[in-house]
Amino acid sequence: MAKNVGGLDRILRIVAGLALIAAALLHYVGMWGYIGVIPLATGIIGWCPAYLPFGIKTCRSA
Repeated sequence: MAKNVGGLDRILRIVAGLALIAAALLHYVGMWGYIGVIPLATGIIGWCPAYLPFGIKTCRSA
């Protein structure tokens, strides 16, 4: 499983995921806020399955 999420993309995913989860925990949004687990996880591991069919890669090539 090669990484396909890099740099700024990872940071934005982690921040957005944490913000959605925090909003759900603080009851600003409903249960749908826990969907923030997905961008948080993809940001942490650096791999997004949704990028595969489109051949998108935001990380630098080694």
